[in-house]
Amino acid sequence: MTEAPISPLRAASPLRTPRAAAFAGIIFSVLLSAALVLLRVSVPAHPAVPGSWLTDSHRRAGVAIALNLVPFAGIAFLWFIGVLRDRIGEREDRFFATVFLGSGLLFVAMIFVAAAIAGGLIAADSSSPPGAGTLALGRIVTAILVNVYAMRMAAVFTLTTVTIARRTEIVSRWLTVAGLVSALVLLIGVGFSPWVELLFPAWILALSIDILVAGLRPPARAAVPAHQR
Repeated sequence: MTEAPISPLRAASPLRTPRAAAFAGIIFSVLLSAALVLLRVSVPAHPAVPGSWLTDSHRRAGVAIALNLVPFAGIAFLWFIGVLRDRIGEREDRFFATVFLGSGLLFVAMIFVAAAIAGGLIAADSSSPPGAGTLALGRIVTAILVNVYAMRMAAVFTLTTVTIARRTEIVSRWLTVAGLVSALVLLIGVGFSPWVELLFPAWILALSIDILVAGLRPPARAAVPAHQR
């Protein structure tokens, strides 16, 4: 009896996470931090400020660069989520995995929407900026999306990641404490200062470096009993 031929479409080996994906968290942290800093430096703090600042080429360039960094930051964050799920592996709990993935996806979606609204406000020709009412409304909607919703989702993502990391021991213990503090600040203190937003990419950066360092360590060898030496 002859064996059935192996289909050429059958995978020869399981798909594995590429090593380059481990840098996704670092890339996300750098890009999002740069975008947030550029926006805070280039845009007046108060939404009611007239749109005359849009005629400043340096301010417009800063905002445009920041908004163009946001999509790449979101893509890197999605890769980072995949890296974490790969590191958790079979120890992943369905409940925490759902909240973890859902909050991460909502965070990316909200910063994309906020960036799209902000981009629409500056898309007009610099010689004819949008009206004061339109500009104020757009800036208020953007601020609410980022500060009230996106950062709260970032806090939920951080809390879930901290819970998973504490139970599975996939990261250093001090990172779980730092993540818990960062999440609480993002939940209740993001409205006090716009610079609080930088806590999230800073914690992701520390977490990514810890994952990279752990991946570079040689695997621990099991202890050999004395009678077998």
